[in-house]
Amino acid sequence: MTSPTAPSRPARELDIVVFGATGFVGRLLAAHLARSAPSGTRIGLGGRSLERLEEVRAGLGAAAAGWPLLVADTGDPAALADLAARTRVVATTVGPYAKYGLPLVEACARAGTDYADLTGEVLFVRDSAERFHDLAGSTGARLVHACGFDSIPSDLGVLLLAERARADGEGELEDTTLLLVSVRGGVSGGTIDSARHQVDLMRRDRAVRALVADPYSLSPDRAGEPDLGDEADAVLGVQREDGVWTGPFVMAPFNTRIVRRSNALTGWSYGRRFRYREAMGFGRSVAAPVLAAATAVGTLGVMAGMALTPTRLLLDRVLPRPGEGPDEQTRQNGHFRVEVTTRTSTGARYRSVVAAKGDPGYAATAVMQGESALCLALDRDRLPDRAGVLTPATAMGSALADRLSAAGFTIAVERL
Repeated sequence: MTSPTAPSRPARELDIVVFGATGFVGRLLAAHLARSAPSGTRIGLGGRSLERLEEVRAGLGAAAAGWPLLVADTGDPAALADLAARTRVVATTVGPYAKYGLPLVEACARAGTDYADLTGEVLFVRDSAERFHDLAGSTGARLVHACGFDSIPSDLGVLLLAERARADGEGELEDTTLLLVSVRGGVSGGTIDSARHQVDLMRRDRAVRALVADPYSLSPDRAGEPDLGDEADAVLGVQREDGVWTGPFVMAPFNTRIVRRSNALTGWSYGRRFRYREAMGFGRSVAAPVLAAATAVGTLGVMAGMALTPTRLLLDRVLPRPGEGPDEQTRQNGHFRVEVTTRTSTGARYRSVVAAKGDPGYAATAVMQGESALCLALDRDRLPDRAGVLTPATAMGSALADRLSAAGFTIAVERL
Protein backbone atom coordinates (compact mmCIF):
# COMPACT_ATOMS: atom_id res chain seq x y z
CA MET A 1 0.00 0.00 0.00
CA THR A 2 1.37 3.42 -0.95
CA SER A 3 0.42 6.98 0.01
CA PRO A 4 -1.56 9.35 -2.20
CA THR A 5 0.38 11.84 -4.27
CA ALA A 6 0.48 15.46 -3.12
CA PRO A 7 -1.56 17.92 -5.23
CA SER A 8 -0.43 21.53 -5.66
CA ARG A 9 -1.56 24.05 -3.05
CA PRO A 10 -2.18 27.82 -2.99
CA ALA A 11 0.40 30.27 -1.66
CA ARG A 12 0.38 31.03 2.06
CA GLU A 13 1.19 34.07 4.19
CA LEU A 14 3.77 32.15 6.27
CA ASP A 15 6.18 29.29 5.69
CA ILE A 16 6.28 27.87 9.23
CA VAL A 17 4.33 28.35 12.45
CA VAL A 18 5.80 27.03 15.70
CA PHE A 19 2.76 25.99 17.73
CA GLY A 20 3.42 25.67 21.45
CA ALA A 21 6.21 28.23 21.20
CA THR A 22 5.89 29.23 24.87
CA GLY A 23 6.56 25.70 26.15
CA PHE A 24 9.94 24.25 27.09
CA VAL A 25 10.60 22.47 23.80
CA GLY A 26 8.74 25.08 21.75
CA ARG A 27 11.19 27.75 22.87
CA LEU A 28 14.13 25.57 21.85
CA LEU A 29 12.57 24.97 18.44
CA ALA A 30 11.89 28.67 17.91
CA ALA A 31 15.47 29.50 18.94
CA HIS A 32 16.87 27.02 16.40
CA LEU A 33 14.79 28.54 13.61
CA ALA A 34 15.83 32.06 14.63
CA ARG A 35 19.48 30.99 14.35
CA SER A 36 19.30 28.73 11.32
CA ALA A 37 16.39 29.53 9.01
CA PRO A 38 17.50 31.11 5.73
CA SER A 39 16.92 34.84 5.39
CA GLY A 40 13.43 35.53 4.14
CA THR A 41 11.84 32.45 5.72
CA ARG A 42 8.44 33.59 6.98
CA ILE A 43 8.01 32.22 10.51
CA GLY A 44 5.25 32.77 13.07
CA LEU A 45 4.83 31.79 16.72
CA GLY A 46 1.60 30.23 17.94
CA GLY A 47 0.20 29.55 21.40
CA ARG A 48 -2.53 30.33 23.90
CA SER A 49 -1.17 33.54 25.43
CA LEU A 50 -0.28 36.67 23.44
CA GLU A 51 1.71 38.02 26.38
CA ARG A 52 3.85 34.90 26.65
CA LEU A 53 4.33 34.76 22.87
CA GLU A 54 5.61 38.35 22.97
CA GLU A 55 8.03 37.34 25.71
CA VAL A 56 9.37 34.42 23.66
CA ARG A 57 9.76 36.55 20.54
CA ALA A 58 11.60 39.27 22.47
CA GLY A 59 14.12 36.68 23.67
CA LEU A 60 14.95 35.41 20.18
CA GLY A 61 16.85 38.47 19.01
CA ALA A 62 16.67 40.61 15.91
CA ALA A 63 16.04 37.71 13.51
CA ALA A 64 12.62 37.11 15.07
CA ALA A 65 11.62 40.72 15.71
CA GLY A 66 9.02 40.77 12.95
CA TRP A 67 7.62 37.27 13.39
CA PRO A 68 3.79 37.30 13.58
CA LEU A 69 2.11 35.98 16.72
CA LEU A 70 -0.92 33.70 16.33
CA VAL A 71 -3.12 33.08 19.35
CA ALA A 72 -4.88 29.72 19.27
CA ASP A 73 -5.93 27.01 21.70
CA THR A 74 -6.22 23.29 21.02
CA GLY A 75 -9.83 23.49 22.21
CA ASP A 76 -10.77 26.16 19.63
CA PRO A 77 -11.31 24.54 16.19
CA ALA A 78 -11.93 27.87 14.46
CA ALA A 79 -8.66 29.34 15.71
CA LEU A 80 -6.75 26.19 14.69
CA ALA A 81 -8.34 26.27 11.23
CA ASP A 82 -7.29 29.91 10.81
CA LEU A 83 -3.74 29.14 11.96
CA ALA A 84 -3.42 26.18 9.59
CA ALA A 85 -4.76 28.17 6.64
CA ARG A 86 -2.14 30.91 7.07
CA THR A 87 0.99 28.77 6.82
CA ARG A 88 2.61 26.09 4.69
CA VAL A 89 3.87 24.10 7.71
CA VAL A 90 2.89 23.80 11.38
CA ALA A 91 5.57 22.45 13.74
CA THR A 92 3.91 21.59 17.03
CA THR A 93 5.35 20.72 20.43
CA VAL A 94 2.02 20.61 22.30
CA GLY A 95 1.58 17.27 24.07
CA PRO A 96 0.59 14.79 25.28
CA TYR A 97 -0.48 14.52 21.67
CA ALA A 98 -3.18 11.93 22.33
CA LYS A 99 -4.76 14.45 24.68
CA TYR A 100 -4.27 17.69 22.75
CA GLY A 101 -3.03 16.89 19.26
CA LEU A 102 -5.83 15.56 17.04
CA PRO A 103 -7.71 18.87 16.50
CA LEU A 104 -4.56 20.45 15.03
CA VAL A 105 -3.90 17.37 12.86
CA GLU A 106 -7.44 17.67 11.52
CA ALA A 107 -7.09 21.41 10.86
CA CYS A 108 -3.88 20.82 8.88
CA ALA A 109 -5.38 17.89 6.98
CA ARG A 110 -8.39 19.97 5.93
CA ALA A 111 -6.29 23.00 4.98
CA GLY A 112 -3.69 21.05 3.01
CA THR A 113 -1.02 22.24 5.44
CA ASP A 114 2.08 20.21 6.22
CA TYR A 115 2.59 19.25 9.85
CA ALA A 116 5.52 18.02 11.98
CA ASP A 117 5.38 16.92 15.62
CA LEU A 118 7.51 15.18 18.25
CA THR A 119 5.14 12.47 19.36
CA GLY A 120 6.33 9.14 20.71
CA GLU A 121 2.77 7.89 21.29
CA VAL A 122 1.65 4.83 19.32
CA LEU A 123 -2.04 5.38 20.04
CA PHE A 124 -1.96 8.98 18.82
CA VAL A 125 -0.27 8.11 15.52
CA ARG A 126 -2.72 5.23 15.05
CA ASP A 127 -5.74 7.52 15.62
CA SER A 128 -4.27 10.20 13.37
CA ALA A 129 -3.70 7.75 10.52
CA GLU A 130 -7.13 6.11 10.80
CA ARG A 131 -8.97 9.43 10.85
CA PHE A 132 -6.96 11.72 8.59
CA HIS A 133 -4.67 9.79 6.19
CA ASP A 134 -7.16 9.79 3.33
CA LEU A 135 -8.28 13.38 3.98
CA ALA A 136 -4.70 14.62 3.99
CA GLY A 137 -4.04 12.67 0.79
CA SER A 138 -6.90 14.49 -0.93
CA THR A 139 -5.68 17.96 0.15
CA GLY A 140 -1.95 17.34 -0.31
CA ALA A 141 -1.04 17.66 3.37
CA ARG A 142 2.04 15.85 4.62
CA LEU A 143 1.27 15.01 8.25
CA VAL A 144 4.62 13.88 9.64
CA HIS A 145 4.77 12.40 13.11
CA ALA A 146 7.90 11.60 15.17
CA CYS A 147 10.24 14.36 13.92
CA GLY A 148 12.64 14.26 16.88
CA PHE A 149 14.82 11.68 18.63
CA ASP A 150 11.59 9.73 18.33
CA SER A 151 12.09 8.64 15.52
CA ILE A 152 14.34 10.36 12.96
CA PRO A 153 17.59 8.47 13.77
CA SER A 154 15.77 5.13 13.49
CA ASP A 155 13.76 6.04 10.41
CA LEU A 156 16.57 7.66 8.43
CA GLY A 157 19.13 5.09 9.58
CA VAL A 158 17.11 2.24 8.06
CA LEU A 159 16.23 4.23 4.93
CA LEU A 160 19.94 4.80 4.24
CA LEU A 161 20.60 1.07 4.46
CA ALA A 162 17.77 0.21 2.08
CA GLU A 163 18.87 2.82 -0.47
CA ARG A 164 22.51 1.71 -0.33
CA ALA A 165 21.68 -2.01 -0.66
CA ARG A 166 19.39 -1.25 -3.61
CA ALA A 167 22.05 0.89 -5.31
CA ASP A 168 24.61 -1.91 -4.87
CA GLY A 169 22.24 -4.54 -6.24
CA GLU A 170 22.33 -6.43 -2.93
CA GLY A 171 18.63 -7.07 -2.57
CA GLU A 172 16.33 -6.27 0.34
CA LEU A 173 16.90 -5.79 4.05
CA GLU A 174 16.34 -8.74 6.37
CA ASP A 175 17.63 -8.92 9.98
CA THR A 176 18.23 -5.31 11.03
CA THR A 177 19.18 -3.98 14.48
CA LEU A 178 19.54 -0.46 15.80
CA LEU A 179 21.96 -0.06 18.70
CA LEU A 180 22.06 3.11 20.77
CA VAL A 181 25.83 3.08 21.18
CA SER A 182 26.18 6.16 23.38
CA VAL A 183 23.88 8.81 24.82
CA ARG A 184 23.91 11.62 27.34
CA GLY A 185 21.00 13.89 28.20
CA GLY A 186 18.14 14.73 30.51
CA VAL A 187 14.40 14.06 30.69
CA SER A 188 11.59 16.62 30.52
CA GLY A 189 8.22 16.67 32.18
CA GLY A 190 6.50 16.69 28.80
CA THR A 191 8.01 13.33 27.86
CA ILE A 192 7.01 11.87 31.22
CA ASP A 193 3.49 13.26 30.85
CA SER A 194 3.10 11.64 27.41
CA ALA A 195 4.22 8.28 28.78
CA ARG A 196 1.88 8.67 31.76
CA HIS A 197 -1.08 9.40 29.50
CA GLN A 198 -0.49 6.33 27.31
CA VAL A 199 -0.07 4.11 30.38
CA ASP A 200 -3.43 5.39 31.66
CA LEU A 201 -5.14 4.44 28.41
CA MET A 202 -3.50 1.00 28.38
CA ARG A 203 -4.39 0.05 31.94
CA ARG A 204 -8.07 0.86 31.35
CA ASP A 205 -8.54 -1.15 28.15
CA ARG A 206 -7.22 -4.60 27.24
CA ALA A 207 -7.78 -3.94 23.53
CA VAL A 208 -5.58 -0.85 23.76
CA ARG A 209 -2.84 -2.89 25.42
CA ALA A 210 -2.99 -5.44 22.60
CA LEU A 211 -2.82 -2.67 20.01
CA VAL A 212 0.25 -1.09 21.58
CA ALA A 213 1.93 -4.51 21.79
CA ASP A 214 1.33 -5.29 18.10
CA PRO A 215 4.62 -4.69 16.21
CA TYR A 216 2.59 -3.69 13.13
CA SER A 217 0.09 -1.45 14.93
CA LEU A 218 1.00 1.54 12.74
CA SER A 219 0.94 -0.33 9.43
CA PRO A 220 -1.46 1.14 6.85
CA ASP A 221 -2.21 -2.43 5.75
CA ARG A 222 -2.05 -4.74 8.75
CA ALA A 223 -3.53 -7.69 6.86
CA GLY A 224 -0.90 -7.33 4.16
CA GLU A 225 2.07 -7.51 6.51
CA PRO A 226 4.26 -10.62 6.20
CA ASP A 227 4.06 -13.30 8.86
CA LEU A 228 7.61 -13.51 10.22
CA GLY A 229 6.73 -15.28 13.45
CA ASP A 230 7.52 -13.74 16.82
CA GLU A 231 8.82 -10.20 16.21
CA ALA A 232 10.75 -9.32 19.37
CA ASP A 233 11.39 -5.72 18.38
CA ALA A 234 12.43 -4.48 21.82
CA VAL A 235 15.16 -6.14 23.90
CA LEU A 236 13.67 -6.49 27.38
CA GLY A 237 16.46 -8.21 29.27
CA VAL A 238 20.26 -8.26 29.16
CA GLN A 239 21.97 -9.92 26.21
CA ARG A 240 25.49 -10.29 24.83
CA GLU A 241 25.84 -10.00 21.07
CA ASP A 242 29.19 -10.00 19.24
CA GLY A 243 30.85 -9.29 22.58
CA VAL A 244 28.70 -6.23 23.32
CA TRP A 245 26.28 -6.17 26.25
CA THR A 246 22.85 -4.82 25.39
CA GLY A 247 19.72 -3.87 27.30
CA PRO A 248 16.33 -2.30 26.63
CA PHE A 249 16.00 0.98 24.73
CA VAL A 250 12.96 2.76 26.11
CA MET A 251 11.98 4.22 22.73
CA ALA A 252 12.10 0.92 20.83
CA PRO A 253 8.38 0.06 21.19
CA PHE A 254 7.55 3.27 19.32
CA ASN A 255 10.46 3.68 16.90
CA THR A 256 10.16 0.16 15.51
CA ARG A 257 6.53 0.76 14.57
CA ILE A 258 7.39 4.00 12.78
CA VAL A 259 10.08 2.21 10.76
CA ARG A 260 7.67 -0.58 9.84
CA ARG A 261 5.10 2.01 8.76
CA SER A 262 7.74 3.51 6.46
CA ASN A 263 8.32 0.10 4.92
CA ALA A 264 4.61 -0.48 4.32
CA LEU A 265 3.90 3.04 3.01
CA THR A 266 6.53 2.48 0.31
CA GLY A 267 5.12 -0.87 -0.77
CA TRP A 268 7.46 -2.80 1.54
CA SER A 269 10.47 -1.36 -0.30
CA TYR A 270 12.80 -2.40 2.56
CA GLY A 271 11.76 -6.00 2.02
CA ARG A 272 8.99 -8.47 2.73
CA ARG A 273 11.28 -10.27 5.18
CA PHE A 274 12.45 -7.13 6.94
CA ARG A 275 12.85 -7.87 10.67
CA TYR A 276 13.71 -4.91 12.87
CA ARG A 277 14.54 -4.38 16.53
CA GLU A 278 16.27 -1.82 18.74
CA ALA A 279 18.48 -2.06 21.83
CA MET A 280 20.82 0.03 23.95
CA GLY A 281 24.51 -0.84 23.95
CA PHE A 282 26.65 -0.87 27.11
CA GLY A 283 30.02 -1.89 25.70
CA ARG A 284 32.31 -4.80 26.45
CA SER A 285 33.71 -3.95 29.88
CA VAL A 286 33.30 -6.00 33.06
CA ALA A 287 30.85 -3.41 34.35
CA ALA A 288 28.74 -3.44 31.16
CA PRO A 289 26.32 -6.26 32.16
CA VAL A 290 25.71 -4.60 35.52
CA LEU A 291 24.86 -1.30 33.83
CA ALA A 292 22.63 -3.09 31.34
CA ALA A 293 20.80 -4.93 34.12
CA ALA A 294 20.33 -1.73 36.13
CA THR A 295 18.89 0.01 33.08
CA ALA A 296 16.54 -2.89 32.37
CA VAL A 297 15.28 -2.95 35.93
CA GLY A 298 14.91 0.83 36.05
CA THR A 299 13.08 1.07 32.73
CA LEU A 300 10.64 -1.73 33.50
CA GLY A 301 10.24 -0.47 37.07
CA VAL A 302 9.21 3.03 36.03
CA MET A 303 6.71 1.77 33.46
CA ALA A 304 5.23 -0.72 35.94
CA GLY A 305 5.21 1.95 38.63
CA MET A 306 3.14 4.26 36.44
CA ALA A 307 0.50 1.55 36.08
CA LEU A 308 0.03 1.05 39.84
CA THR A 309 -1.68 3.75 41.90
CA PRO A 310 0.56 3.71 45.03
CA THR A 311 3.84 3.85 43.10
CA ARG A 312 2.31 6.28 40.58
CA LEU A 313 1.69 8.80 43.34
CA LEU A 314 5.31 8.50 44.45
CA LEU A 315 6.69 8.82 40.91
CA ASP A 316 4.53 11.89 40.28
CA ARG A 317 6.32 13.60 43.18
CA VAL A 318 9.86 12.91 41.97
CA LEU A 319 9.66 12.89 38.17
CA PRO A 320 9.82 16.18 36.19
CA ARG A 321 6.50 17.93 35.59
CA PRO A 322 5.21 19.37 32.29
CA GLY A 323 7.16 22.52 31.43
CA GLU A 324 10.29 21.30 33.20
CA GLY A 325 13.40 20.00 31.47
CA PRO A 326 17.19 19.76 31.56
CA ASP A 327 19.17 22.97 32.05
CA GLU A 328 21.23 24.59 29.29
CA GLN A 329 24.51 22.99 30.36
CA THR A 330 22.96 19.51 30.28
CA ARG A 331 21.44 20.20 26.88
CA GLN A 332 24.70 21.46 25.39
CA ASN A 333 26.88 18.70 26.89
CA GLY A 334 24.64 15.90 25.66
CA HIS A 335 25.10 13.70 22.62
CA PHE A 336 23.85 10.53 20.95
CA ARG A 337 25.10 7.95 18.47
CA VAL A 338 23.05 5.17 16.93
CA GLU A 339 24.33 2.44 14.63
CA VAL A 340 21.99 0.33 12.51
CA THR A 341 23.32 -2.92 11.05
CA THR A 342 21.62 -5.14 8.52
CA ARG A 343 22.02 -8.33 6.55
CA THR A 344 20.42 -8.27 3.10
CA SER A 345 18.74 -11.01 1.12
CA THR A 346 22.01 -11.62 -0.75
CA GLY A 347 24.01 -11.91 2.48
CA ALA A 348 25.64 -8.47 2.24
CA ARG A 349 26.09 -6.54 5.49
CA TYR A 350 25.87 -2.79 5.99
CA ARG A 351 25.96 -0.29 8.84
CA SER A 352 24.50 3.21 9.03
CA VAL A 353 25.35 5.83 11.67
CA VAL A 354 23.30 8.77 12.89
CA ALA A 355 24.95 10.89 15.59
CA ALA A 356 24.88 14.45 16.92
CA LYS A 357 26.03 16.69 19.72
CA GLY A 358 23.51 18.09 22.17
CA ASP A 359 20.98 16.49 24.48
CA PRO A 360 19.13 14.07 22.17
CA GLY A 361 15.64 14.82 23.48
CA TYR A 362 15.99 18.60 23.50
CA ALA A 363 18.99 20.30 21.85
CA ALA A 364 19.29 17.70 19.07
CA THR A 365 15.53 17.23 18.81
CA ALA A 366 15.02 20.98 18.31
CA VAL A 367 17.40 20.74 15.36
CA MET A 368 15.63 17.66 13.97
CA GLN A 369 12.16 19.18 14.18
CA GLY A 370 13.36 22.57 12.98
CA GLU A 371 15.11 21.11 9.95
CA SER A 372 12.05 18.93 9.27
CA ALA A 373 9.85 22.05 9.19
CA LEU A 374 12.33 23.85 6.92
CA CYS A 375 12.54 20.79 4.68
CA LEU A 376 8.76 20.62 4.29
CA ALA A 377 8.50 24.35 3.67
CA LEU A 378 11.50 25.06 1.46
CA ASP A 379 12.55 21.78 -0.21
CA ARG A 380 9.27 20.75 -1.81
CA ASP A 381 10.83 20.06 -5.20
CA ARG A 382 13.06 17.40 -3.56
CA LEU A 383 10.40 15.63 -1.50
CA PRO A 384 8.80 12.29 -2.38
CA ASP A 385 5.46 12.75 -4.13
CA ARG A 386 3.35 11.58 -1.21
CA ALA A 387 0.66 12.97 1.07
CA GLY A 388 -1.22 11.66 4.10
CA VAL A 389 -0.08 10.58 7.56
CA LEU A 390 3.60 9.93 6.88
CA THR A 391 6.91 9.27 8.61
CA PRO A 392 10.11 11.31 8.35
CA ALA A 393 11.60 8.79 5.89
CA THR A 394 8.54 8.65 3.63
CA ALA A 395 7.78 12.39 3.72
CA MET A 396 11.31 13.80 3.41
CA GLY A 397 13.91 11.05 3.02
CA SER A 398 17.29 12.12 1.68
CA ALA A 399 16.33 15.82 1.63
CA LEU A 400 16.07 15.74 5.43
CA ALA A 401 19.28 13.71 5.77
CA ASP A 402 21.11 16.38 3.75
CA ARG A 403 19.71 19.16 5.92
CA LEU A 404 20.74 17.41 9.13
CA SER A 405 24.22 16.76 7.78
CA ALA A 406 24.55 20.47 6.97
CA ALA A 407 23.40 21.22 10.54
CA GLY A 408 26.29 19.22 12.02
CA PHE A 409 24.84 15.71 12.32
CA THR A 410 26.89 12.66 11.36
CA ILE A 411 24.84 10.64 8.86
CA ALA A 412 26.66 7.90 6.99
CA VAL A 413 26.38 4.35 5.65
CA GLU A 414 29.10 1.79 4.94
CA ARG A 415 29.41 -1.72 3.68
CA LEU A 416 30.90 -4.18 6.18
